[in-house]
Amino acid sequence: MFGWEFPPHITGGLGTACYGLTKGLAFNGVKVHFVVPKVYGGEDQSQITLHAAEGVEFSERNFSFGEFYEQMRYFEVGSNIIPYLSPDEYEILVNEDVRHDTITSEKILGRKFKFSGAYGKNLMLEVSRYAMVASVIARQLKSDFDIIHAHDWLTYAAGVAAKRATGKPLVVHMHATEYDRSGEGNINRQVHDIEKMGMSEADTVISVSNFTRSIIINKYGIAPDKVVTVHNAVEADESERAEYKKYIPEKIVTFLGRITYQKGPDYFVQSALKVLQRDPNVRFVMAGSGDMLNRMIKRVATLGIADNFHFTGFLKGPEVTKMFAMSDVYVMPSVSEPFGISPLEAMRSNVPVIISKQSGVSEVLKHAVKVDFWDVDAMADAIYGLLHYKALSTMFKELGKDEVDNLKWDNSAAKVKNVYIDTITKVMG
Repeated sequence: MFGWEFPPHITGGLGTACYGLTKGLAFNGVKVHFVVPKVYGGEDQSQITLHAAEGVEFSERNFSFGEFYEQMRYFEVGSNIIPYLSPDEYEILVNEDVRHDTITSEKILGRKFKFSGAYGKNLMLEVSRYAMVASVIARQLKSDFDIIHAHDWLTYAAGVAAKRATGKPLVVHMHATEYDRSGEGNINRQVHDIEKMGMSEADTVISVSNFTRSIIINKYGIAPDKVVTVHNAVEADESERAEYKKYIPEKIVTFLGRITYQKGPDYFVQSALKVLQRDPNVRFVMAGSGDMLNRMIKRVATLGIADNFHFTGFLKGPEVTKMFAMSDVYVMPSVSEPFGISPLEAMRSNVPVIISKQSGVSEVLKHAVKVDFWDVDAMADAIYGLLHYKALSTMFKELGKDEVDNLKWDNSAAKVKNVYIDTITKVMG
């Protein structure tokens, strides 16, 4: 299994989903070798064997760059990325006149790569290096695995490289498409092409919702019989719930996620304004970070609601638990959400939730208020109702907690295991 992050070192829901799935697979008797670019220490390896791509050494004996060159063509670099490449690496990545049999390994191979494991300015370079390392690791472990599983576009090339190196079947997992992240008119063509390449090369594609499955089929042209939906789940919470004092008398409404176009933070702000016009004794919290953070801070100030609005920055682990414990309502107004684990985490913490109809999680939840992301009046009405009508709030808390407790990773992992078996049978006979 190829991933980009693993708890506790995560930046969002992808690492959380990978962790829950691997634990569920272990429960279902599946042994997992999990590969990440970088291991920090402190990762829970009780259910998996964790491998770091960092530090794997290349040599011409264990890696043939020529056989992977065609795949590297997907990483041809646009001008906005060129400054982050060394001249030698740039020559190898984009010089179309270099033929397969004349490429030598001295310029980019024959050494160990360092990985930041982050989503920084060198992301594309790290993705391509990770793909090359994947080929080496897959060969080393060839006798110890039956199938390859790659999560999200960051690891698709790694999965393809491993498949070509070993002949083992490949499953790719689509957690979010470029259409979700950037919107129809703003997609990153390079990322889109990597996504399409990965799904085209894969033997099976797992989508996290039927919402995402439809995008995969209609936007990327992937054959419907190749795409299987397995909904995400949530980790069971067996810990004692601590009581946190709020120190303020007002009710708290929370948004928790990346502050980006996809997550609809501007609709949350607009709804907050409408609620505060009816009841000024409410606090709104936007927890997270992202490229729209500064814009949202300015928007809140312009609307004159800054006294009732709080920006916490990125939260993780115990901080998330504390935030949910202090929340009276949780809102996920996503414009396009393949699934969305955070509402399940909120419901697990006895917080009533409001989710957009444009989310995959709406397919599996009954006891959540569902609104269109753009309908800020409906969103504001839902927030106001859950804050002011105790019986309504109590009903969603109690029924929501029961519902989410039955959405277990063990069950989702059992479905993924069946996908593995069907894929191996289809490919290997």
